[in-house]
Amino acid sequence: MAGNQTPKQSGASGANEGWAAVGYLISGIAVWGFVGWLIDEWLNAGGIITGIGCVLGAAGGIYLVVKRLGA
Repeated sequence: MAGNQTPKQSGASGANEGWAAVGYLISGIAVWGFVGWLIDEWLNAGGIITGIGCVLGAAGGIYLVVKRLGA
């Protein structure tokens, strides 16, 4: 009876969670780094705000990984 079979777990859920974590981290750094770069160009601050934006983006990405994928 084919209707009563349960689907097999392929182990892909762990890989999907890993890629989601990488995506959160990279997108956080990219988005907030870009925002920092825009503010840096506007204020002509010499690159310091770009670095701050990247650090804040990494912190936000880590927060999202822990909140959404952590136990």
